[in-house]
Amino acid sequence: MFFVWTIILKDSTINLLPALSFALFVLPLFLPVVLFHLTYGRWVEFVQTYSKYKNGRVTVRINLPNEVFKSPQAMEAVLAQVHNTSKADNLMEAYLDGKHPLSNSFELVSIGGEVRFYANVPKRKIKDILESQLYAQYPGIEIVEEPVDYAAEFQWDPEKMDIMSFHIVKAEDEVVPIKTYIDYKLDQLPKEEEKIDPMSPMLEFLGKVKPHERVIYQIICEPHVKKTFSLGTSLRESPTWRKAGMDKINQIMHRDEKRMGIRSEDEEKPDDRPTLTMGERDLVAAIERNCGKLAYRVGIRAAYITLDKDNFDPDIIAPLLKSFYPYDDENRNKLGIRWKTDFDYMFFEDFTGKRKEGRKRAELEHIKSRTYDAGVGSANDIHQPKVMSVEELATIFHIPGAVVLTPNLGRIPSTTTTAPSNLPVGELPI
Repeated sequence: MFFVWTIILKDSTINLLPALSFALFVLPLFLPVVLFHLTYGRWVEFVQTYSKYKNGRVTVRINLPNEVFKSPQAMEAVLAQVHNTSKADNLMEAYLDGKHPLSNSFELVSIGGEVRFYANVPKRKIKDILESQLYAQYPGIEIVEEPVDYAAEFQWDPEKMDIMSFHIVKAEDEVVPIKTYIDYKLDQLPKEEEKIDPMSPMLEFLGKVKPHERVIYQIICEPHVKKTFSLGTSLRESPTWRKAGMDKINQIMHRDEKRMGIRSEDEEKPDDRPTLTMGERDLVAAIERNCGKLAYRVGIRAAYITLDKDNFDPDIIAPLLKSFYPYDDENRNKLGIRWKTDFDYMFFEDFTGKRKEGRKRAELEHIKSRTYDAGVGSANDIHQPKVMSVEELATIFHIPGAVVLTPNLGRIPSTTTTAPSNLPVGELPI
């Protein structure tokens, strides 16, 4: 390009010296700004990655008690307690220590038909809090730290294994909730035989997986917080979803600033005010309740892995995805597929199959590292994680009661209790 412009301007009578002199004069003023914008993102990524490394991660297996009489509201309390924002107190903590919200992964896994509950969390910040809260909310539960992560079994070998994975997030506006345990009236603690647990189809499906197959649901969630420069989360300040929720409510109720600013009864008659239907009233109440709770940015992964490539079962994909149907509400929101390892039109999107193989290899590493890579650019906007409240998360992942009778769902056979505090001490009288 330099040589092209040299040839073009070779015979030109235009004197470029003043323009070049001015450019060299102002360059020191703009160069630091340009360099800052070029390096800001990379530096933040570096210090935050180092912070993750210092905190470490651990996988714990959650062994279910034989009897659970609590609603998913108990898990909501657990998720609220482990909502650790790790907010930086000053710029040094933000940009030197990399202090930032750390992600958790709550997982349902079938190892050849054996259904297991896992949590992969930061070891220093979350592990002890999670254990104490689970013990507090679910008496008889057992938390065991895995010496070897179950995902270490997966080593990419396209000659022997195969994988198909999906990323699932809210299909509509994130402030609109999915169908939660409150809609199923589980918060009212009905009798066990009257409960309808939305996790039942998923757990039943996991129990029917074949010995050479692995099915993994990973709910990767990061605390949802306000983004500011001082917290090291963004150059531009962005509020939490509560403001977006209020804007959505105003939209449903047909309220705008002009209408809300009217004070005179002569300017607005009661008959002119829009009347909400019963469905709209329920929607407004659900949004208001949802946005008033602690929340996480959530990306869900549903993966099917076969260790015997010749026995890949495509019929397992439908029940894998239909497990999320109980959380869908046609009048509100649903969970939708936003990315997959395969391509829709292989004959021109990936004629050789190399791109699909690359996706599968990368996705397997993301499963092991508990990362949710949504990419960048406008084409990946719908693929980004969406905000979900602790109520919504507790509906998708909680400790099920006896209403779930999946045979391969392991439970602790007997409840472990501590000894009574009033036992006699000393020698017995003769």
